[in-house]
Amino acid sequence: MNWEQLLSLKRFGDTQKRERTAQDETRLGFDVDFDRIIFSSAFRSLQDKTQVIPLSETDFVHTRLTHSLEVSVVGRTLGRRVGKALLEKHPKLQAEGYTFNDFGAIVAAAALMHDIGNPPFGHSGEKAIGEYFKTGRGQNFKSELTAKEYQDLIDFEGNANGFKILTESREGISGGLRLSYATLGAFLKYPKESLPKKPSKHIVDKKYGFFQSEKEAFLDVVNDLGLQQKSTTDDVSFYRHPLAYLVEAADDICYTIIDFEDGINLGLIEEEFALEYLIKLVKDTIDTQKYHSLKFKKDRVSYLRALAINTLINEAVTIFLENEEQILQGDFEKSLLDKCKYEAQINDIIKISVQKIYLSNEVVEKEVAGYKIIADLLDVFVSAINNKHLGTPSNYDQLILNLLPDEFKIAHSDLYSRVMMICTYVSRMSDSYAIRLHKKLAGNII
Repeated sequence: MNWEQLLSLKRFGDTQKRERTAQDETRLGFDVDFDRIIFSSAFRSLQDKTQVIPLSETDFVHTRLTHSLEVSVVGRTLGRRVGKALLEKHPKLQAEGYTFNDFGAIVAAAALMHDIGNPPFGHSGEKAIGEYFKTGRGQNFKSELTAKEYQDLIDFEGNANGFKILTESREGISGGLRLSYATLGAFLKYPKESLPKKPSKHIVDKKYGFFQSEKEAFLDVVNDLGLQQKSTTDDVSFYRHPLAYLVEAADDICYTIIDFEDGINLGLIEEEFALEYLIKLVKDTIDTQKYHSLKFKKDRVSYLRALAINTLINEAVTIFLENEEQILQGDFEKSLLDKCKYEAQINDIIKISVQKIYLSNEVVEKEVAGYKIIADLLDVFVSAINNKHLGTPSNYDQLILNLLPDEFKIAHSDLYSRVMMICTYVSRMSDSYAIRLHKKLAGNII
C-alpha cells in the first residue's frame, strides 16, 4: 500500500481524480466529511444511545455522542502527529499538497462516526439483534438466505451497519453521505465479510466490516485506495487502511480511561483506585502539588484522566511510526495499544471496569430489558413487512407499517433486503425512542 493512493479524495460517483493541490484550503474535502457526519440524522441519534450506563439519571455520564466527539478529538491529535512525521519521511506527499492536517482531518472524521452504526442499548443491542435470528423467530429465515447473508444477521455488527448507513443509496441520493474514500477506508477497522468467521488471529479478522448488501460499495472503496487483499480465496478480505489503526487507538484510549472515570464519578469504583491504577501512566507528568490542591473528586479524576490520555496518545504515535512499514504491508497483527508498554496497566483498568461497571446491576438489568425490547420490535416489523410482501397483511400489519419512516417503506423482492432494512431501522433508534415505541406496541399509551 502507498500513501498517495491511501489519501484518496475520491467520492462516490466521481469520474475524475480529485487532486490535493486543487482543494480549497479553507474547507478541505476531509473537513467536509466531518461536517456531513455532524449534520447527519444517524449521528444525532447517538445523543440518546448508551455508551456504558444505559439511561443513566446523572448528567455527566457519556452517551455514544459525547464518546464519539471525544474519540474524534483524540483521533485528530493522533493523525496530526503521525502526519507530521510521515511528511518528513515522504516528501513527495508534501509536493502533492498534503499537510499534517489532512491526516488529522481523516482520522477525526472516521473516529467521529466509528459508532454510528451501533444499535440502542450498547453492544448488547448488537447481540440482541443477532440472537433474534439465531435462536428467536428469525431463525426460520435461515433456509431462505445464503450462508453469508444469514451470518450477517446472526452476528449483526455495528461496524458493518455503520458502513451501510454511510454509503447506502436511496431515491435521489446516491452513495449515502458521499464521504471521501480515505475517510471511509480509515473507518473500516475490519475490512472483510462475515464469513469465514475469525479465520486468523490478525486484528482485521476479529469482526467484519460490511454486509452483503454493501459488498459492491466496499470493493469500490478498497480498490480505489489500493488496500492489500488478504484472502487467497473468493472470500472478500483485505488488510486495513493504516489510519484505521489510529481510529482504533483513539477509541481504545477513550473507552479505557473515560469509562473508568465515569465509574469513579458514579461511585461504582472507589476514588483511591484512580491514582493506584493510573499512576504508571501519569508518574512522569503529574504535578503532585496541583493534584492535592484540587478540592473535588471530579476535578482530581479529570486531571488524572487528561494526563493518562496524553501518555497513551504519545505511546500510540510512537508505535505507529516505528511499525509503519509493517502496517503498510499488512503484517501488523495487533492493535497499537496491544503493543504498548502500558498494556498491563490498560488491562488492569479494563478488568476493574468490567467488574465494577459493565457487570453492575444497573447496567445488566437495563441490558436485559433491551434484549426484550429489540426482539419484540424486530418481530413486529419483520412480520408485518413479510406479510405485506406475501400479500397477506393483517389490519394490524398495515398499521405497523404506517409507523415506518418513508425511507423504510421500500418494497424489496428479496427476503434479505427486507429483513436488513428493518434491522437498520431498529438499529437507528435511540434508547428512549425504542422504549417508548415498545410500550405503545404493548398497548401502553400513557
